[in-house]
Amino acid sequence: MGARRARGPASIGRMSERWRVTLPAQVREPFQVFVNGVAQREGIDYARQGPTLLFDRPLEKERRLGAGRWLLGAFGIGTYGNNDSVDVRYEVAGRPQVAQGLPIQAPGEDNPATGGRGSEAS
Repeated sequence: MGARRARGPASIGRMSERWRVTLPAQVREPFQVFVNGVAQREGIDYARQGPTLLFDRPLEKERRLGAGRWLLGAFGIGTYGNNDSVDVRYEVAGRPQVAQGLPIQAPGEDNPATGGRGSEAS
């Protein structure tokens, strides 16, 4: 068998096949990107095109609670869906800031999900 080639963001040529996260307007370099609290590296974990971060790996926000999951929760049975969180740490006038839970746009989606708010880091 041949060796498998690693597939990083630079290896996929079509932006439409990637999950997208748009940086808030106040974010300037340098900044750090985190997915579910894990630091990401540009060129390895994501690519950047202007104010947009491009991810090859699927990112997902938890969907609305359906009747089945609600019923299970009513009986004390917990269920968990996928709920990825993309956060960006940056500075404004030397003060650390964090934009949390940025909207994720899946391939083929026209508008990202609602969410994403900036806050001062503690």
